[in-house]
Amino acid sequence: MADLARLAGVSKITVSRALADSPLVNPQTRGRIQELAREHGYKLNVSARNLRLRRSHTVAVIVEMKPTSDRTMLDPYPLTLLGGISQELTAAGYSVLLTTRQGASAAAVQAADGLILLGQGARQDAVRRFDKLGLPMVVWGAQGGSDAHVVIGSDNRLGGALVAGHFIRLGRRLPVFVGNPSHPEIYERLSGFVDALAEHGVKPLLIRRDEFTLASGTDAVHSLAARKVPFDALFACNDLLAMGAIRALQGLGREVPGDVAVVGYDDMPLAASFLPPLSSVHQDWQEGGVRLARKMLALIRGEPARSEMLPVSLVVRST
Repeated sequence: MADLARLAGVSKITVSRALADSPLVNPQTRGRIQELAREHGYKLNVSARNLRLRRSHTVAVIVEMKPTSDRTMLDPYPLTLLGGISQELTAAGYSVLLTTRQGASAAAVQAADGLILLGQGARQDAVRRFDKLGLPMVVWGAQGGSDAHVVIGSDNRLGGALVAGHFIRLGRRLPVFVGNPSHPEIYERLSGFVDALAEHGVKPLLIRRDEFTLASGTDAVHSLAARKVPFDALFACNDLLAMGAIRALQGLGREVPGDVAVVGYDDMPLAASFLPPLSSVHQDWQEGGVRLARKMLALIRGEPARSEMLPVSLVVRST
């Protein structure tokens, strides 16, 4: 930069501004300096700039999930969330560093300007673990009364209540909930479901399953059948569990929704094309990702940022 300043007969700060396309430098001078830079092969040393600014211009995104053959990272969670995040961060000049829990100790993650965590983990263990990195952090999940971080998520309690209302309108009195309420989001879905059913004197049965997969949904129904537990409605905490449950019910000769009404959660694209088309609670993953990124950018800039809850809706199809 000093060499370019000498060649152009200007100060180093003018060179810096010209190369950054600053309007503080008149267009003629700016063009002359940029042409000199091209002639002499000058390239901005990004690492040196970041070191000087004490910024990496990178945001680490940690996905708190264990990918399996049944539940891959190509699903709407987390892929659509990541699309919204990347859209906002790249437009703001930031790189996105994607990793999972296992890669969170990497030096590049610890050098990031901020951290977006997709999933709080059972009993918020992921939040506590990554808080130790000391980075600005935004979390996708369920809001709590003692949150120390910005949390963006859907209205899970409302989602559960919507499903309960749907079952009551269908005249179902023996509902089952399938999922793991150790996860804050799932707990909120169950709580909304239980409270809304209680208003009608109905108490659901909880079938705890830690894996949110097709196989786990199938196993849950087979477990109920083996114990001869009567049920006429099933609310699964995600769509894959619901689809697995339907396949198991069909294999047992039970009609959906004639014998058992089934509702999933997330409204993933496969839900509409599933046979029969799956009723599900819709979340706007894309908008969720955008909000996560915007909150992170605000924190990096030292601006105030507050938690937000996104609306959900029940999409009733054929189950």
